[in-house]
Parts: sequence; structure tokens; C-alpha cells
Amino acid sequence: MTVAVHGLLLAAGAGTRMGMPKALVEDQDGSWLRRSLQVLADGGCSGVTVVLGAALEEALPLLDGVAGAAGTTVQVVVAHEWAQGMSESLRAGLEALAPTAVPAALVTLVDLPDVTPEVVRRVAAAADGPAALARATYDGRPGHPVLLGRDHWAAICASVDGDSGARDYLAEHDARAVECGDLATGRDVDSR
Repeated sequence: MTVAVHGLLLAAGAGTRMGMPKALVEDQDGSWLRRSLQVLADGGCSGVTVVLGAALEEALPLLDGVAGAAGTTVQVVVAHEWAQGMSESLRAGLEALAPTAVPAALVTLVDLPDVTPEVVRRVAAAADGPAALARATYDGRPGHPVLLGRDHWAAICASVDGDSGARDYLAEHDARAVECGDLATGRDVDSR
């Protein structure tokens, strides 16, 4: 049985290798921030939370009208300690979802421009309850999105540090691999 999944987009970093916050990057297909949110909405997420930090004031206007066609609401969370790394963004997002009834969060990054709604749907289909733990793989290489059932959130928040996010936790707890290499590369883009 598949359960409702809430999308969690991490977009708080300064993008030092990119030369600008990735939440502000645009390419020939438009804004990465807008596209990432729309991919989560179109992929079937029941709601979407975006975690912002660096360039907050510049990123907020980019959210206007996003995900409206899919009927998905977008909540903004600010990671005040975003400079400490991805772990702070993940922690801020999960802590914001903790008081809700959301059974599972599908976490992705703003710098994955080729991840599609089909990838989101495939990984989200692994949500069978609050104990779910899965991640997309691309030709066997672990990547995003990552599915985190509610039962894992407190332990993840307590264990993450720096810029590694939940990678070690997922490895230690045998997260289910969901192969998506036929749909995308899943590669993050760190430079222009």
C-alpha cells in the first residue's frame, strides 16, 4: 500500500562552486527552483516544502504560482544555519514537518535538473508507511530523491552533520534502492 508523500526540496546553500546560490540558477529551461518544485508536485507529492537560506529575499519571488496547476501547496522553511551544510537544511525541513501528520518525506536537491516527475513517482511508490526508507539509484549509484519515513526523522536529525546529509544513515539502515537510471542521470550540477 502506497501512502501520501510530502516533497522536501533542499535549496538553502550558497552554491560556492556554482558562483551563486543554486536556488537562483536559471538555464535554457528556466529556474531550477521553480522546476524542482513543479517536479515534486507533478510527481504526486501531497504537499511541498522548500528549505531556503542563502539569497532568501531573491528566491522568494521565484515561488509565485509554482505547483498551482497540480493543486499542491508550497511551504517555505528557512534554514538559518544554512552555511553549516546540507545537514542543516535537511534538519530544518524535517523539524518543520514533524508536527504534521505527514508519514513520509521525499527529499531532493535543487541542483538536479534532469530529475523528472517519473523519478519522483517511482521513488515515492516505495512509501509503505512511516518506516519507509528508500533512495533513487542511477545505474547503481545512490542519489536523490530520498524517501524518509517519519519513524527515521528524529534519528536522522540527531545524526546528520556538515554537508553529507543522510548518506551515512541511509547506508547503515539498508535503504531500499530504487533504480531510476532509465529515467535520468540524477547528477547534481555544481558549476556552470
